[in-house]
Amino acid sequence: SEQTTYVSTLILYIVQNMAEQSVTLSSQEGTKFEVPLKVANMSKLVETMTEDGEVDEEVPLMDVKAAVLEKVIQFCTHHADPSNPFSDIEKPLKTANLAEVVTEWDVNFVNVEKDMLFELILAANYLDIKPLLDLTCAKVATTLKGKTPEEIRIEYNIRNDFTPEEEAQVREENRW
Repeated sequence: SEQTTYVSTLILYIVQNMAEQSVTLSSQEGTKFEVPLKVANMSKLVETMTEDGEVDEEVPLMDVKAAVLEKVIQFCTHHADPSNPFSDIEKPLKTANLAEVVTEWDVNFVNVEKDMLFELILAANYLDIKPLLDLTCAKVATTLKGKTPEEIRIEYNIRNDFTPEEEAQVREENRW
């Protein structure tokens, strides 16, 4: 019918318009990134901030540094493309080899310095981007798999603040 055709055309117009809309994301330092709305909306925080359709103003992301936001946008741009969906990561991880769990692109994406990896975890959590949070946490988990607490302390520069007695008690309570 004519009404169905009109509605279909209207929906198509809206969808095309949404795909072309963009939003400006502003980092902690004030660096601005113009990002397609469908990419930015991978962040539930940004999606909530722009759901009224008002995308004229920039979205301030004061807890995210520019270099980290740039990486986050890279991740979201890649996975917003329907040909690169992010597959859920099975938990607990069955292997310490991340390449057996995620795509090669994702493995390369998280092949970064520890500081950047932890900044990405914080940003993914703050921005509420579950796929990025899952990926970055899986990367950390693969580095921990099979290591003793002492090896983990050395790797991540964690000071052991347990007395020998407290440590013995914790080990006793968590034996398997």
